[in-house]
Amino acid sequence: MAGSGTASGAGGRRRSIAVAAPSVCCGSGVENCLEEDEAAVLAEAFSALGDPVRLRLLSVLAQAEDGAVCVCDLVPAVDRSQPTVSHHLRILSAAGLVEGERRGKWVWYSLNRQRLADLQAALDSNR
Repeated sequence: MAGSGTASGAGGRRRSIAVAAPSVCCGSGVENCLEEDEAAVLAEAFSALGDPVRLRLLSVLAQAEDGAVCVCDLVPAVDRSQPTVSHHLRILSAAGLVEGERRGKWVWYSLNRQRLADLQAALDSNR
């Protein structure tokens, strides 16, 4: 975009300077940016990852041999109270990062590995 500015010349006189717009764009690939609604959904999931307790919970779930962990085992694993762990699991669940399955009295949680893969793909520069 062409514009103009001012500069002081000799003797303090102001003179007008024309600023020319670049004739060629660098083609930086900005046209592949996320849509607003997609960014909002991703932001919720990334926000859920922004807490150390939630990251620790995901780490425990990622190492589960059977693919799921009873909530009763998550409490001591992250050294937090049951209400605190339940709060963090609700946030992770709302973001689609974990899934819970009631088995009798307890809820067993597992990672939603597809959702985590989707988050990784959203950051992939080859998208």
